[in-house]
Amino acid sequence: MKKHHKIIIGGFSSVLIIFMLAMSILTYTMFLRQNIEFAKINQDISTLEIETQIKLNELTDSMIQTRSDLTLIDSEVGSISNKIKTLKNEASEDFSEIIEDSIKAVVTVKTDIGQGTGFILSENGFLITNAHVLAGGKSLTISNYLEENLPGQLIGYNTKYDLALIKISGTHEYLDLENSNNTQIGEKVIAIGNPMGLQFSVSEGIVSATKRTGILDEKIYIQTDAALNPGNSGGPLINKKGLAIGINNFKISETENLGFALESNKIKEIINEIIKQELNQSLF
Repeated sequence: MKKHHKIIIGGFSSVLIIFMLAMSILTYTMFLRQNIEFAKINQDISTLEIETQIKLNELTDSMIQTRSDLTLIDSEVGSISNKIKTLKNEASEDFSEIIEDSIKAVVTVKTDIGQGTGFILSENGFLITNAHVLAGGKSLTISNYLEENLPGQLIGYNTKYDLALIKISGTHEYLDLENSNNTQIGEKVIAIGNPMGLQFSVSEGIVSATKRTGILDEKIYIQTDAALNPGNSGGPLINKKGLAIGINNFKISETENLGFALESNKIKEIINEIIKQELNQSLF
């Protein structure tokens, strides 16, 4: 009987041990599964945090770029506004002071058979006019704004470009030549000359075109709608800065407001050639 009880107790103990072992394994398995799930959740959270940070960085960069673009737009709008103001000021600009100063450098070029206009290029009295103004003349007198009549000395001329260089004695007011590459279509200009013998007449207009071929097959003429009439030949075409952008040369007959001036850069080139050849000097 005792032996039978021992067998029953031993069998029950074995079952209990097996049950406890199974429960332990089950508990451990559940623990592992839970840890694995937690790890996966943590990994998903980390991935989400990284993706969120990337999106935030992209959004920040986009906001910075947008702010930069807005700053650029503000700058461009400001620049356009300034240009508009400048154009408005130029459109209403008063040439009176420029005319008053420029006339001091403009002269009447007289020969025994006719007259035209010229303008002084240096303080020591070098001046230019159109070569055709002197054609056929035997005497040469220069009359300035003070109505002084000064003897003129012809230094040289270039018939192709219709330019003549003259020298008068003394110290004089003069006009500087503009870089004609800076001349803009539409800018306001004035022409000073002696049309029909009316000394120091002023006409106002704009630059209608640049780099016209004119009477030569070279793009060296400035087209203007400022009135040019007989007697204006050799006078300056002056911009709003008081600089000569060209020498008034000719107009198309039977038309109005279609005049042409030889551009200042070509004037410099030809006059330097003349003065170097005749006097071995340089003026510009």
